[in-house]
This record gives sequence, structure tokens and C-alpha cells, in this order.
Amino acid sequence: MKKSLPLFLIMLFVLFGTASKGQQNIQFTQYIFNSLSVNPAYAGYKEEWFGQLGLRSQWTGWEGAPKTGTVSIDGVLDPHSKRHGVGLQVTADALGAQAATSVYANYAVRLQLDEADTHRLSLGIAGGLTQYSLDGNKLSAIDGSDQVLPEGKISTWKPDVRLGVYYSNPRWYAGVSVQDLFAGTDSDDEFQFNQNSLESLRRNVHGYFIAGVLFELDPGLLLRPSILIKDDFKGPTSLDVNAMFIFNDKFWIGGGYRTRSRIFDRDYTDYSAGKLSSLNSVSAIAQFYVSPTLRIGYSYDHMLNRMSGLQQGTHEVTLGVTFGRVVRQILSPRYF
Repeated sequence: MKKSLPLFLIMLFVLFGTASKGQQNIQFTQYIFNSLSVNPAYAGYKEEWFGQLGLRSQWTGWEGAPKTGTVSIDGVLDPHSKRHGVGLQVTADALGAQAATSVYANYAVRLQLDEADTHRLSLGIAGGLTQYSLDGNKLSAIDGSDQVLPEGKISTWKPDVRLGVYYSNPRWYAGVSVQDLFAGTDSDDEFQFNQNSLESLRRNVHGYFIAGVLFELDPGLLLRPSILIKDDFKGPTSLDVNAMFIFNDKFWIGGGYRTRSRIFDRDYTDYSAGKLSSLNSVSAIAQFYVSPTLRIGYSYDHMLNRMSGLQQGTHEVTLGVTFGRVVRQILSPRYF
């Protein structure tokens, strides 16, 4: 434990000492079932090989509304010591004429902090590539001879890195992470595109804080509240608060609330804070274990601001599979 503290402090400094500009990252409502999309240090947490498919359709009813698909798998390389976690995540995201497809390989070293192996501190890193593309055929120019808009589809590849720290025990967890570390720039070129560049479509550096706790209300009934704070170091901070009831380790049901939070004093507050509503959305979330190795999740987000009457909400479906398990019961449940 003493040897891990200096590295832990260094990573915290790196995570919160980085700032930049850009677009908001994808945020899944059902990250609570598999936090690999938020924190690379989560790789191997379940200590079993676990695969998940997620499909998200945001603001249904709008032409060109965001649609996201993701596939991930993670587990531990050494089943006995469970010290090395690895994972792979592929994500495809589309918004109107622009799209981004990313592939990230994750690695986490999982430090055992007690003899009973109930406390773990994980330090994670992920490296990958993202293909950013813009389809000029989906854009309608006011001036038909506009030379700025591309003819057809153009794309570019960008490498990037993610870092994370994740602590867990049977009762609570907490983690911090940063994504898109290479996105930082002060160049105006990042906010325009031409025939050979799509810099304006790149995402921004994002920091995440996640935490949750588990309460036993009654035999067979658990309560799992959690929180996620997402910040792009430029605009409003996103705050998610969730609570899930767990019945007999098989059926999860609950909801969440997402809001814009003015945690930090930033320049944008001088111009737009009074015009931006802090209301965002409420969500209903459920997960069911069809079998000890198969789980299905569904969530629905309802907007609370002026967009509520202009679209039909956001739907998200997940399918999770545990590999290699041969017994017909859920062993060593992982609630986080």
C-alpha cells in the first residue's frame, strides 16, 4: 500500500491538472453496469471475462439525432492473483453529418490492499485510435457553390490516451479518470476543417469522477446509489445522480437525474449562464439477469428542458455476457 501511494498521487495530479477546449463526450445512461467506458482502471473489476453490447438512440424523432453503438470485453489475465486487468472497447458514434469510430485497448494493474482481498486500488491506461469523419452529402448548403463544404465523405485518424484510478471494496467505490489527453491545443486550426483536416470534429479533454455505495435494506434487497461528475474544463459541468434497487441479485430497477452544475467559475458564465437551463433529464433504468451469464438492460431518458416536447426521448439497450462460468449461480456478485 505504501509503495502505491506516490504513483496514486502522481496520477491524480495528471488527471486534474489537464485542461482544454472542445466537444462533449458520449455519456451512457447505463455506465453504472459497466464503467469501462468511463474509466480504464475498471478493466478486470468483475474478475471474470465480461462482454457488453450497448445501443443508444438519443432524441428520437429528430433527423440526424445522435446514435451510438459500443462493444466491449474485459477480464483478468491471471485468475488467481487477479492483478492484471485488460479490456477492449469499440465505439461508433454518429451525429448528423459527422461521425466518430474509436478503438481502445485498456490495461489496469490491480493492487491488493488487504489480506482478505476485499480492497483493490486499480491504476489504468487506455490507448487507441479514433476516426473522425464528415459526410458532405448530408449537408445542405445555402450557396450551392460553397467551396468550404466537402464533396462526399472525408475522414482522419487521431491517436489518444486515457488514464484512470479506481478503488473498490464490497461496500463502496470511487474513481477518477481523464479522456482524450491529446485533444489539448491553443491553435485556431482546431476549430476549422478543410479538404485534409477534420480538427473541428475532435472531442475535448474530459475529466470524470464516479462513486457509489451499497446498502442492505433487507435480505434479498439492496440499494445502490451512485454519482457521476463529468467536466470538459470549459463549459458546464454535468452531474448524474442514480439509485438502483437490487432484488435477489437478479433484477435491478431505479432511475437517475442529470443536470448542469455550476461547480466552477468560468468565462462562459458571463455570457450564457442566465440563458441556459440547469434542467436536463430524468431516466428510468432496469437490468435483468436472464441467466447467471446473461443480463439485459434498458433505460429511457426524458428531457426536462424546452426540448422535451420536440423529441421522443432517449432509448438505450445493453446486453451483457459473462464468459467461462459453468455453475448455475451468480458467484461473487459485482454490484459496481
